[in-house]
Amino acid sequence: MNDPEGRWPEERFRQLREQADPDVDKVVAGYLQEQPPGRGALELVKAVVAELGAAKREAREPSGEPPASRIFDALDFAKELPEWGDDRELLARGQAVFADHGLYQSAALFFACLPMAYAEVSSAKVLAGVSNLATHGMTRRVAETGQMLVDVMGLKSTDSLQPGRPGHTTAIGLRILHSFVRALVDERYADQWDTERLGAPVNQELLLATLFDFSVVTWEAMETMGVVLSDEERAANLYTWSVFGHLMGIEVCREGPLTLGDVEPVSARLGRLLETSDEGRLLMAVMLKEMEAFMPLGWRKMPRSLVHWIFRHASHGADRVPELLGVPAPAWWFTALFAAAKAAHGSSWLAGPVDGVIRWLVRKAGRQIVVALIDRHSDGQAAFRIPDELARAWRIRQSRAAVQTRAIRRNVRTRLRAPARGRKGPHSDSPT
Repeated sequence: MNDPEGRWPEERFRQLREQADPDVDKVVAGYLQEQPPGRGALELVKAVVAELGAAKREAREPSGEPPASRIFDALDFAKELPEWGDDRELLARGQAVFADHGLYQSAALFFACLPMAYAEVSSAKVLAGVSNLATHGMTRRVAETGQMLVDVMGLKSTDSLQPGRPGHTTAIGLRILHSFVRALVDERYADQWDTERLGAPVNQELLLATLFDFSVVTWEAMETMGVVLSDEERAANLYTWSVFGHLMGIEVCREGPLTLGDVEPVSARLGRLLETSDEGRLLMAVMLKEMEAFMPLGWRKMPRSLVHWIFRHASHGADRVPELLGVPAPAWWFTALFAAAKAAHGSSWLAGPVDGVIRWLVRKAGRQIVVALIDRHSDGQAAFRIPDELARAWRIRQSRAAVQTRAIRRNVRTRLRAPARGRKGPHSDSPT
């Protein structure tokens, strides 16, 4: 493993696995002790989620009404950007990666980042258990994650991580929510949580892995899709995520940003977190079912096919992710496309057209899911919205008439697919 300076020894990862976020956990624990009987962490999580949504809609810092306001007000010590974290040029270049390749990054979120999180067993247990208590429903969870990506990277403005702006509000809110999740584990699942094996719930090692899912895993997925970022783009993107990580309370981003020199040794260490679990398989199955419902007729198996394709040559054990999560076999026609793509690379005149078809399919699938999230979750306390400039660039119409037209198409697809599912089951080979 290439770590000549010894910055990432195994002992450091053991310490990160045991460490949570003591500064914020102390605030949340003190607040919970003051609550009357019957008012626990779950009710307060819902209040915080509601306040986050209101703050972002109104472009303000979280404050609002108790109980959420008291938690946010107590975290003044955590709100400032680090001294190293206000390089406007680097932030702009890091955000431009999303602005320039947004549909590919969206596809990477659905077909690479989230599966990686489900294959990280500690993450899967939290997402399948505690986290769902507060948010209720897979598509809402996915919408919330997608909104985080848009808030941090999709606004094409370097002030999105400044206090009162959406990226900053999201970071501080997530830091608080993670602390409440730890409190929920202690309140409801303490006897089921294997601390010796998994470490603290939402621990620092897992937070680092999540940061890598949204940066490094995304780059690698995009490269599989045919979009290769330069070292300068990767460094700037990692810098922007490091600023977000600092605000989120990620220990390794406390003193400075992560660099490209950290990528290989950290990725190698984090690869050992990948395991199969009942929770991970359940999360993947539910997400695939939801995503495949979003696909046009004839494309139902596109999501599972793309998961297999993206991970087929992944490093550090990530090539096992589809197997670990029990992802069903890809569609026969996508398997044929795999073979054609492999054969085409032996012939320069064929490689370009075949790669172009695959890239078009990726963009189409990513766009289809983004549209579905907009249509399903454009209202409510955890709404999913994208800026008008992104909607125009991605050719997504958000008018009432467009939403209604898409709803009609979804209903038609649902009715047409229902008989096939009834005959052949959820993982049938039906092309639709």
